[in-house]
Amino acid sequence: MGLSSSQQVSGRFVNPHIKDIKRNLWDAVLWRLGFYREKHPRLAPPRGFFYPANPMSLADPLRPSALWVGHSTFIIQVNGLTFLTDPVFSSYCSPIHFQVFRRQQDLAITIDDLPAIDCVLISHNHYDHLDENSVMQLHRRNSDIIWIVPQRVSNWFKKRGIHTVQELDWNQSHRVNLHCKITAVPAQHFSGRHLWDKNRTLWCGYIVECQDKKFYFVGDTGYNPIDFKEIGKKWPGVDLSLIPIGVYVPQKFMQPVHVNPHEAVKIHCDVGSRLSLGMHWKTFCLSEEPTDLPPYDLYLAMKEQGLAYETFLPIEPGQSINW
Repeated sequence: MGLSSSQQVSGRFVNPHIKDIKRNLWDAVLWRLGFYREKHPRLAPPRGFFYPANPMSLADPLRPSALWVGHSTFIIQVNGLTFLTDPVFSSYCSPIHFQVFRRQQDLAITIDDLPAIDCVLISHNHYDHLDENSVMQLHRRNSDIIWIVPQRVSNWFKKRGIHTVQELDWNQSHRVNLHCKITAVPAQHFSGRHLWDKNRTLWCGYIVECQDKKFYFVGDTGYNPIDFKEIGKKWPGVDLSLIPIGVYVPQKFMQPVHVNPHEAVKIHCDVGSRLSLGMHWKTFCLSEEPTDLPPYDLYLAMKEQGLAYETFLPIEPGQSINW
């Protein structure tokens, strides 16, 4: 079958495997009015619950490493290159500072504390993934950073004087150097920073191949039974996957474009990931599940599938591990 190609209708991108993503203004109003409220409350984690796998902290500085800053922001170091994913270091993940969009935890690491960044991966243009303040600080710190962005997102950067931008469509690749290739892969999501620009730009995940190592930054996505299996076929034996496990309640509203932990485990299995790390939880409260629920639901999903807990970890912000 092969990986999906991006599709457009009347100049707006669409998801190839689902039609109704429930993301118009009326759906948002219905959500806030309780129309999508779940009939059966979710089980809270038992008192004293902890995820039954103790991730090893960074042990070998010569091996590839991953540090979770928070939300979808990771620092990935591999084969002499340092990558940053969807950098959001601001206190709010919105242009208007409503309390609901405020960071729930203090930053584990600031921009000033970052190592030298070679390449930044941007999955899409939502405010909790593309933060202007963070982008401009990074650019002022190092104007040579290579920014990898989805189709039609490069103009946003160029309007701000950033021209070291590589725009990719699904299935397109860019070589950082002779030994490192980045390929944009399908995700099931949407885009837009205003009421009038919905889906004018693309969204994606990325496969990064650096010599004998490869990692998969899933980005923001809902689940479908096609694309992730195809990614697993094309890039067997992914060493590290960064997979969302939060922002999934209420399911009826969130599920088209956000995976829950059970679906995150499906992605983990579909791509044959040797190690996966949970993201898109704990940092900003953008849905109705308690912030401590995703690791418990992840535990239940891993237990149900009979999988080794240490192969999919919900690490803490600021924690760095080898992979």
